[in-house]
Amino acid sequence: MAPRWIKNIHEFISEGQRLVVKVHRLDREKNHVDVSLKRVSEEEKKNKLAQVSFEKRAKKLLEISIKGVKVKVDFEDVRNKIEEEYGDLYSCLKEASEQGEAALDGIDIPKGLKAQLVEVAKKNIKKQMVTVDGIATLICYGGDGVEAIKKVFSACRKDSEVTYLGAPKYKISIVSEDYKSGEKKLSSILEKLEGLAEKNNCSFSFEKSD
Repeated sequence: MAPRWIKNIHEFISEGQRLVVKVHRLDREKNHVDVSLKRVSEEEKKNKLAQVSFEKRAKKLLEISIKGVKVKVDFEDVRNKIEEEYGDLYSCLKEASEQGEAALDGIDIPKGLKAQLVEVAKKNIKKQMVTVDGIATLICYGGDGVEAIKKVFSACRKDSEVTYLGAPKYKISIVSEDYKSGEKKLSSILEKLEGLAEKNNCSFSFEKSD
């Protein structure tokens, strides 16, 4: 529940409250699931809540799409077919808003519904960008410290930004379509920065923002 001993569990949870937790043990024989509240980071919590919100919105957009076609289709049947292909409704609608009906080629639903899904998706789902960032500490030794710093940060790509906060602190930011791809890009850059720092007689550390 918490990183410390607690007297009253109601300090942290109450009946009927919705929380983001992490499953860390599953006992199928006892039909028992162990979950943790304290093991969920703020970023994981934020991402999960956003995912739940997106899925609710996608469900509503699917209902609107079905109402807009003349052919009678079952909501759950369409939903299951979409989730078999994409895993969730929102991912499908997001792709449909960007790629059109080509994003629905692998889904066995009426053509009229595909056209309606694309129309509704394009009107209601805009491409969203997220920022993944953190604070880097870079200390370069020797008389050519400024040049060494420039060489280290040359590893940063066009889709990243380095902001000087005051020696030896620098903010590194990545703008991406989602957190997963943003974190992957950031990880790649950090690996290069660490290598260049070592090569140029510098010490490098990085602390990710919450």
